[in-house]
Amino acid sequence: MIKIKNAHFIKSAQNITQVPPILYPEVAFLGRSNVGKSTFINLITGKKLAKSSATPGKTQLINYFGIEFEDQTKDGNPVFQSYFVDLPGFGYAKVSKSLKNRWERDLWDFLCQRSAIKLFVHLVDSRHVDLEIDKWVQDSLNKLCRGDQKVLKIYTKCDKITANKRGALAQKNALLMSADEKIFKPNQGGREKILKAIFEGLFYAD
Repeated sequence: MIKIKNAHFIKSAQNITQVPPILYPEVAFLGRSNVGKSTFINLITGKKLAKSSATPGKTQLINYFGIEFEDQTKDGNPVFQSYFVDLPGFGYAKVSKSLKNRWERDLWDFLCQRSAIKLFVHLVDSRHVDLEIDKWVQDSLNKLCRGDQKVLKIYTKCDKITANKRGALAQKNALLMSADEKIFKPNQGGREKILKAIFEGLFYAD
């Protein structure tokens, strides 16, 4: 079993010039505005680390969190250090066009230049799985990925879709997440399965 032993806020940055020094492998969480990135990070860590809001565009900075994973499948329960990075959302936000453009420019500079990123977690709203903006994000990530990086797609807000739709996603080996884990059938999704996927993408990738 993979467990998060500790999680804490590190700092916020406006752009890549202000981010922490490279110390550990990093996971970058991204998706369109209002997909639930901050809520997802709070669910996966079990702590209220990221500020979540129903207002799209609430996350305006690059937010760093220190994470300690414990691998309870190995002798001695070894601990692994990493950073989770909560990024501004793409698309709709109640801000000026110039500010929105600056956010997205700073965001792509960070994604392209930050060598510590080992895993991109692309969050997709399970109610809207075929949006053009998500296709663009996925294509863009696939193009910028280096050989030592991976992309992991995770579907959020799965409590808001029917059991049949959750089953259809699960049949495609999709990773599903919701605040209500009682809705998942075995091996369909949830915190434990996603933690394992993130951990392996960071530390045990081929």
